Amino acid sequence: MKKRLPLLLALCLLLTVPALAAEDSMDNFVRSKTYGQQFSDLTADSVFYHNVSALYEYGLSVGKTDGTFGLNDSLTVGQAVIFAGRIRSLYRTGDPELGPAAYRTEGQAAAIPYLLYLQAEGILGTELDGQLTNAATRAQMAHVLANLLPAGALPAINSELVTEGYATRRFITDVTEYTPYQQDILTLYRTGVCAGVNAYGTFLPDSTITRGAAAAMLTRLVDPALRVTLDWDLSYAYSAKGTTLASLVEPGTYIASPTAEEEMDSDVRYMLSRGGNTLTLRYPSLSAVKARQVMQQALSTVKRYCEQGYNAVSCSYSLAGDMTLTFSAAGTGDRAQAYRTAAMEAAIEVHDQLWADQQITSGMTELEKARVYYTWVCENTVYDYQAGDGSISHTPYSLFALGTAVCDGYTGAYNLLLKLEGIDCTALSNSSHIWTVATLDGTEYHIDTTWGDSGRAISYNYFAMTEAQSRAEHPW
Repeated sequence: MKKRLPLLLALCLLLTVPALAAEDSMDNFVRSKTYGQQFSDLTADSVFYHNVSALYEYGLSVGKTDGTFGLNDSLTVGQAVIFAGRIRSLYRTGDPELGPAAYRTEGQAAAIPYLLYLQAEGILGTELDGQLTNAATRAQMAHVLANLLPAGALPAINSELVTEGYATRRFITDVTEYTPYQQDILTLYRTGVCAGVNAYGTFLPDSTITRGAAAAMLTRLVDPALRVTLDWDLSYAYSAKGTTLASLVEPGTYIASPTAEEEMDSDVRYMLSRGGNTLTLRYPSLSAVKARQVMQQALSTVKRYCEQGYNAVSCSYSLAGDMTLTFSAAGTGDRAQAYRTAAMEAAIEVHDQLWADQQITSGMTELEKARVYYTWVCENTVYDYQAGDGSISHTPYSLFALGTAVCDGYTGAYNLLLKLEGIDCTALSNSSHIWTVATLDGTEYHIDTTWGDSGRAISYNYFAMTEAQSRAEHPW
């Protein structure tokens, strides 16, 4: 019997290796044990209960010799390296000890073969040499873990949220470009391995890490179900709440007797940027013909800012040369200002929702953002073929509130959304149509949401047209 013991022992050891272990596979992470209160200091209401019990069930820890796990004890750099080496080996070979075993020699410190293995695998360099007995900082723990598994095994489930929250300095504020292993720390947040210690994602990079907190990071690496999907509220960063129609207009200089097109444009911007709808001008020897010419010039100018909701003008004047232009919106009567306000509120809601749904993100180009808004307008609007000259379908309000519009309603609503995004745009028209001209990423494009919505499916032929392409479609 004694002669057979080595063989029996070998067979027993083989039984601990997964029979179907694969190379480089997340399938090698299997809960082969059942936790049954093996750690006296771990109760069901412990913060890290699910993580520590999982660490045991995955066969990555048996706790301390006194029967505890040591939830609040510091983890040494060496212990962090041992855990990391086991995880790497389990992923690569299906056996947590097979990889480090190749580097084990007599008389070594316990962590050395794991360190050598991780170095051979390219996970670590020599930066932790000589520090194995030190208490590990949270930043060091992040460094040990960040590149332990390939990117495909750790989807960046929080990427946009972390990028936005970190860039605005409202979250993870204690990690800067001067923090050791900054990018490794951010990687753990992006992949759901770390959520920080409070609602603001504070990381405490220089603090020593406890065994309980380490267990949380370790088990989130191997078990996707334990990873954290962040729920940070970033609405403050992208919300357009509080934006007014007046604030969307670059202020102009008041000119009492505008004649040139740019002078009238300056006057109209002067009025709009102050939230007004009347413009008082003065021309010597003013006639009815001259007054009508000025009205037409002013109306043509204000239509370039169709997102403001004005598309009609009335005039009162005196033979002494004083005239007052009053701008309004067709079909709105004395409710023009209420409709303008409602359109603005609706546009802000659309803007904020698209950001909240991450259909629009800070990483997108202006062209990409403009396409999202183009799609939204086309998907949420029906052309109003019954609209007459006095219909509110000529206003952005109709598109947002009723889902119907004609070309100036389409263009006004679209331009309003673009301007909430900080995109420079205007409206261009000919005798029968109006569309958008926007500067996206430094290039001028023509965009026609009305014609984009003219078929059964959205046509992107009318999105981001060059001037030549636009003239071919609707000359002006």
